[in-house]
Amino acid sequence: MDVAPQISFRDIDSSEFVEKRVREEIDKLERYFSRITSCRVVVEAPHRHHHKGKLYHLRIEIGVPGRPEIVVGHEGHDKHAHEDVYVAIRDAFKAARRQLEDYHRKIDNKVKNHRPQI
Repeated sequence: MDVAPQISFRDIDSSEFVEKRVREEIDKLERYFSRITSCRVVVEAPHRHHHKGKLYHLRIEIGVPGRPEIVVGHEGHDKHAHEDVYVAIRDAFKAARRQLEDYHRKIDNKVKNHRPQI
């Protein structure tokens, strides 16, 4: 990665354990796709309105060459599993990995290009 990853916390105290898990997930992404140029992650615990517990949200912005940033705004609407920040991290990075896989297939020409219909 060209730039060190940026990890920030919003409406939640920073945690070295959560930050460590996020860095591990970023390392996994880099092992899969080595051309990542930047990565920013925001871990957020929004205000409690009608929920018994906090549902954690993550926003991941991944810079790759040749396209706009890949942005994953993963919110666990009504997913009570996302009351656990580690589950929210896992799910958000799984979504990011899928988008990187799609991009990787596209640049390797492994995506079918359909001819325009006349």
